[in-house]
Amino acid sequence: MAAAPVWSVDPRTGKQREQVAVEATAQEVDTAVRAAHAARGALADRTVRAAFLRSAADGLEAAKDQLVEAADAETALGPVRLTGELARTCYQLRAFADIVEEGAFLDVIINHPDDTATPPIPDLRRYKVPLGVVAVYSASNFPFAFSVAGGDTASALAAGCPVVVKAHPDHPALSELVAKVLRRAAAEHGIPEGVLGLVHGFEAGVELVKHPLIAAAGFTGSVRGGRALFDAAAGRPVPIPFHGELGSLNPVVVTEAAAAERAEAIGAGLAGSMTLGVGQFCVKPGLVLAPAGAAGDRFVKSLTDAVSDVAAGVLLDHRMRDNFIAGVAERVELPDVDSPVTPGAGSEHTVSPGFLTVPARNLTAEGAYDLLLEECFGPVTVVARYEDDSEAQAVLSRLPGNLTATVHLSTEEAAGEGRGAEILAELTPLAGRVLVNGWPTGVAVASAQHHGGPYPATTSTSTSVGGTAIERWLRPVVYQAAPQALLPAELRDENPLGLPRRFNGRLER
Repeated sequence: MAAAPVWSVDPRTGKQREQVAVEATAQEVDTAVRAAHAARGALADRTVRAAFLRSAADGLEAAKDQLVEAADAETALGPVRLTGELARTCYQLRAFADIVEEGAFLDVIINHPDDTATPPIPDLRRYKVPLGVVAVYSASNFPFAFSVAGGDTASALAAGCPVVVKAHPDHPALSELVAKVLRRAAAEHGIPEGVLGLVHGFEAGVELVKHPLIAAAGFTGSVRGGRALFDAAAGRPVPIPFHGELGSLNPVVVTEAAAAERAEAIGAGLAGSMTLGVGQFCVKPGLVLAPAGAAGDRFVKSLTDAVSDVAAGVLLDHRMRDNFIAGVAERVELPDVDSPVTPGAGSEHTVSPGFLTVPARNLTAEGAYDLLLEECFGPVTVVARYEDDSEAQAVLSRLPGNLTATVHLSTEEAAGEGRGAEILAELTPLAGRVLVNGWPTGVAVASAQHHGGPYPATTSTSTSVGGTAIERWLRPVVYQAAPQALLPAELRDENPLGLPRRFNGRLER
C-alpha cells in the first residue's frame, strides 16, 4: 500500500488547503487496531466509561469555535448548521453516558433452578458483553454527528468497545482535531489514547474491515461502497456484523384529500425538506406520490414557487457535484419527465435545487424509469402524479427498503376515516420510520428513535440513532450453574451494582 498525502480541500473552490496526514499503510492500520484491542480492559468499569463520554462532550464544547471553523472550511455546511450538529453530538455522548450508568442495556436476566419445570431449569444467568474493537466509517454529510465522535463511535464506546475510525476524505483535518479531543478525554480517566484510533485512505478502510481483531463495523455512505465493505465483512474467515446505512429514497404519499385541504402548505413543506442542507440529508424525500387532479396542480404550483426561492448551494465535494449534475441530466432526458424547476449546475462550484414530475404509471413496471426510483444525492426530488389509488399502490410495491416513509393525510383521514390506516400499513414494510403529516429531515436523538430500514437503507435491523444503537456492539452470554463467587458482579444474586434486571421472571428496577 503506497502512502499518499491526505489533503484538506475547500469545497467552495475545489482547491487543496493543507496537507493533513498521509494514507495509512497496512502496518499502521494493524498498529491502530492492536492499540485499540489493548485498551479494552480500561473500558470495563462503567463509571469510568460514563465519565469518559461526558469528558469527551465537554472537550468538544470547549473547542467549539476551532472545530466549527475547521468543519466549515472542509464542508461548506455553514457555522449555524455545524454548531447545531456539534451540540447534537455532545448531547448524544452524554445520553449514552446516562445509559451506561443506568445499566439496563446489559439486559440482565437470572433464573434460579426449577425442578418442577418441563424440562427442568438449571441456574441460568444472562447478560450482554462488548464484542471487541469496532471499525467506524465516517459519513461525508454529517462531519460531527456521523463521524469521529458520532453515533457509531459514541454507542460503541458506551458498549465498552474501543473504536478505530476510518476518516472521511471530505473532512480529514476536522477528523484529526476531534480525535485529539477524544483521546485527551480518555487520558483524563486513565484510559489509553489508543481506545480511539484514526486512519485515512481507501485502502486503509479495506484493511480495517479485514483485520482479525475487528469485531464489528459501522458504516454510513453509498450503496456501492457500503456493499463492498459488507461483502468483505461477510467474506472474512470469521465473519463480523456490519451495520451499514447505504441509501434511501424516503417516499412520500400525498392523498387527494390532503392536497385538496392544504396543497400549498404541503408544497412549501416539501421544498424546505428536500433542499435542507442542499439536499444532502440521508432522509431527504426523493420520491413524492401526488394526485394528478386540480389539487395536485396546486401542490406542484406551491412547490414550484417555494423551490424557485431557494438559492444555489455548495455540495460537500466536486465529485458529488458532478454526480448530481450528471444524474439530473440523465433523468430529465427520459420521455414524459418534466422539470418545473430545473435542478443542476449553479455557478462553477454550486448547484441549483429543483424537481421533476412524471406520470406515476411510468413507474409501475420495470424499465428505463427505474432510474427515478434510485436516490440522487443533492437538492432534487421526483413528483410522480397518480390517477388513482391503485396506481400509487403499484409504485409503492416496487420500492426497495428505506429509512423513512411519509404520508400526508387530510384531517378526516387522520381521524380514522378513509384509507389512512391502509396507507400506513402499505408504508410500514418499506421503512424503519413512518411519518404522518410531517417531513423526514430531522432525526431526533431519543430512546424510541429508529434510524434504519430494510435493505438497501441498512444492512441490519438495528438503528444508528438513539439509545438502542448500543445493542449493535453487544452479544449475550449465559452462565449455567456457576458459583456465586465466580460470577461477574452484574449477575450475582445480591445485585451489588444495583442494576435493573429480570430476576426469576419478575422485573426489578
